[in-house]
Amino acid sequence: MALFQHGLASIEHAIAIYGVAALFIILYFESFGAPLPGESALVTCAFVAAKGDLSIAHVFLAAWSAAVLGDSTGYLIGHFGGRPLLERYGPRLGLSPERLARVEGEFAERGFFVVLFARFVVLLRQLNGLVAGALRMPWLHFVTANALGAALWAGLWSFGPYFFTDLFRRFL
Repeated sequence: MALFQHGLASIEHAIAIYGVAALFIILYFESFGAPLPGESALVTCAFVAAKGDLSIAHVFLAAWSAAVLGDSTGYLIGHFGGRPLLERYGPRLGLSPERLARVEGEFAERGFFVVLFARFVVLLRQLNGLVAGALRMPWLHFVTANALGAALWAGLWSFGPYFFTDLFRRFL
């Protein structure tokens, strides 16, 4: 618990100095694979906004735009670099060309919902764009699901703690 509180304190310190720009940078890089505490930073910003030190609208907009742009960057990386890696090293991981084609077909059918809800699952959130790009999900489908999923995720983790601050503080 002490490590968690120390992590939140350092995030809160960065946010106190740089404001929502720190949140944007953390979430942008987390959204395409960097192991950063994005959700913790967003919740911390929501608590800071509840104290009146940040605008909750700015927190939400920074979170949403960073999530969309970060995932979109991941999509581009996956689109241009991920496919050759899957084709080259996939068989070593049990991903034969036939299996890759089957996974690609499944993703073509259900990819919109995968991208939409992956935002809520740690690790899937970080790999979401990379996988969608590597599996050649159509850009328009990806960006639509990405923007909607990011809005739901950013809304939950910014407005939830903001409006229920007292309830959250009982558990911290």
